[in-house]
Amino acid sequence: MDIFPLANSLRVAAASTVVVFLLGIALANVVSRAPRVVRGLADVVLTLPLVLPPTVVGFLLLMLLGPRRPLGAWALSALGLRLTMVWYAAVFATVVVSFPLMYRTARGAFESFDQTLADAARTLGRSNAWVFWRVKMPCCRQGIVAGAVLAFARALGEYGATSMVCGYMPGSTATVSTTVYQLWRTGDNAGALAWVIVNLAISCVVLVALNVVQGRTACGREAASFSPARGAAEAGAVEAGAAEGGAR
Repeated sequence: MDIFPLANSLRVAAASTVVVFLLGIALANVVSRAPRVVRGLADVVLTLPLVLPPTVVGFLLLMLLGPRRPLGAWALSALGLRLTMVWYAAVFATVVVSFPLMYRTARGAFESFDQTLADAARTLGRSNAWVFWRVKMPCCRQGIVAGAVLAFARALGEYGATSMVCGYMPGSTATVSTTVYQLWRTGDNAGALAWVIVNLAISCVVLVALNVVQGRTACGREAASFSPARGAAEAGAVEAGAAEGGAR
């Protein structure tokens, strides 16, 4: 069995998850603090790929990234890069279709964050960046990790948009999903079944990882006497007190 489809699927899913993780956290943090009207509009735009058929997403990407389209033509002439029918075109597709999962999960985690903890840290003279990384992120990390796991799983199983923007070329753009379809189409049911089993095994591992993350979240809620954010705020208080004592 040629393992390239599996390796390529993992490569595409990993690359898209990194991009989605960074974009999702940044936009979720901004939108969660925006006025209600802005939040509503942002949700419509950022979550739209979640409800669109993958083939529609793929068609829109072709209209944007195709070699005869403005962006695709510019990349080809200025950078010498094709944005379609190459393996990294699948990254573009999976970023679009998996982003809403990361964004919605991270936004929910940020909106459930206790802002009084951040306010307490700011009264100690901490910057907004320090509060975000040392107080807010630790408190919301379970939800953020869950969003990243879901985004990875969605990217790993993507077929519709991926098949439209990068096609199926063995050893070049083939993924597990496109390989299953091509093997079935050519009558190789045994080969398709083998890849289905591989995909099922990976999906089970991802779901177990998600359940572990959710289980830790539940345990954290039960242990209400101490939270990572509260610990960070208290640590900041201790550091501030020590600095003040040293100044005296």
